[in-house]
Amino acid sequence: MKGKILFVAGLAVGYVLGTRAGRQKYDELKAAALRLWNSPGVQRQVDNVGEFVKDKAPDVAEFVADGAKKIVAQVAGSRKQPAEGSGSAATSSAGAKSGSSSKTAAAKTGSSAKSGGTAKSR
Repeated sequence: MKGKILFVAGLAVGYVLGTRAGRQKYDELKAAALRLWNSPGVQRQVDNVGEFVKDKAPDVAEFVADGAKKIVAQVAGSRKQPAEGSGSAATSSAGAKSGSSSKTAAAKTGSSAKSGGTAKSR
């Protein structure tokens, strides 16, 4: 018990002394960082990056939108395939949900075969 009390007392003394010295160093570092950030060279580069981002943002947005459309089309296409071969929509949707349908399993293996079997080689 005596060791725990001494340990806690040591922590308290270290904290008090550290915060007094630490606050001064923190203020010095903060002032240096603000001087650096507000320097003309850094601000020129910040402006250059801002202009670059404004120029490229429409291209990036278009690229992301095209990618999202492709993924949505793939997901929509993969959901339609098992339902097309089935005579009953209720049976195919129940089988697709449970994952026990042979058509669902065939669709899963067919999709890995389309990708060249890379999932198996990893």
